[in-house]
Amino acid sequence: MAEHSGSAEPSGTSALSHIRVIDLTRILAGPWATQTLADLGAEVIKIERPSGGDDTRAWGPPFLGDDPQDDSQLSAYFCTANRNKKSVALDFATPEGAQLLRRLVAESDVFIENFKVGGLARYGLDYDSLRQINPRLIYCSITGFGQSGPYAQRAGYDFIIQAMSGLMSVTGQPGGTPGDEPMKIGVALTDILTGLYSCIGILTALTHRDTTGEGQHIDMSLMDVSVAAMANQALNYLVSGNAPVRMGNAHPNIVPYQVFPTADGHLIIAVGNDRQFTDLCRVLGDKTLAADPRYQSNKLRVEHREPLITALTLLTAQQTTSEWIGRLEQAKVPCGPINDMDAVFNDPQTIARGSRITLEGDNGPVPGVASPIKLSQTPPRYHTAPPSLGQHTHSVLTQILKLSEQDCERLKQEQICKFDQHDPADSHG
Repeated sequence: MAEHSGSAEPSGTSALSHIRVIDLTRILAGPWATQTLADLGAEVIKIERPSGGDDTRAWGPPFLGDDPQDDSQLSAYFCTANRNKKSVALDFATPEGAQLLRRLVAESDVFIENFKVGGLARYGLDYDSLRQINPRLIYCSITGFGQSGPYAQRAGYDFIIQAMSGLMSVTGQPGGTPGDEPMKIGVALTDILTGLYSCIGILTALTHRDTTGEGQHIDMSLMDVSVAAMANQALNYLVSGNAPVRMGNAHPNIVPYQVFPTADGHLIIAVGNDRQFTDLCRVLGDKTLAADPRYQSNKLRVEHREPLITALTLLTAQQTTSEWIGRLEQAKVPCGPINDMDAVFNDPQTIARGSRITLEGDNGPVPGVASPIKLSQTPPRYHTAPPSLGQHTHSVLTQILKLSEQDCERLKQEQICKFDQHDPADSHG
């Protein structure tokens, strides 16, 4: 299978190569934001607990490698959002560890964290404390419900937010049908979207700093993001006063726009205008549907959804998915198959776009999924695999903070820092 390799960094300068990010995030939303920044060239220093590090290191199987007794193996989940980063294992719960972290912040541009509201103040790592030592700092906080409001102190997980934001109320089979339980989306989409919105906020704040010299605090909430991402469903409610309901794979505002059965599986048909509907009926072999007064416009098709879908279902079931796709694509009627992940990564379009990448790690190749951001002059780059815990502790402390080998050895002995087995610090002492 053709794929892009990240083993060698392309020539040229990355757009964010002048930016240093201190990353105190774990799990997915924050790491997704910092990986995006790292792909675009930022130096991202991931601060982890010396004991265990990011929780997702252990979220498996599957793990890279084949030794079930090796606790240092990286989980596929961790690899999802942690490439291109440096791992520093540092216990900032200790006074000296916190002081080392503050020294790193003084030399950095962005600080991003996802601790509970007020949780970092005890270590002098809250925004008000850090802006005293670095007034130009962009400080991004990611929480479930934000820094204010009655739920600010609650823990927020993607699953809970999908439920509370209304997303699950419109996801799943219609009420009264088999399997009509409200459903979450199959990936932690609220986390992903929060990571992306956080990047937008950080880049906006960096632009503001470039013109004013001022840093600022960014307050990101999973709940805010998920409510905003309800998009047309939210506006449908605000305009009509009627709360949208679960409709399975049907669309509340467009018909036909859903899954249809075929002779050997299923097919997505997504008709967006009247011309496409007329062409769909012609390809399916029933022009009378296009001439039916009930279906002359999308508004009418929405009003008469049930009889139209019943008629179309009888037609689509007569041929295979591939046969319909060939004919519908020729007629320029939007359609597509429902792929599993094997089909996705063998799809010629996915291959042509370089969606699959490989990075060389300490223990062999690490697969990954490329950033979807396509920039002509400063494209994303994939230069290092997800790091082992503490892989860069030594290099960061000695190169940025100018600590001596004796300092590193003492920090190791006092368990303030952890140095990975591949880190040069372990060869000293």
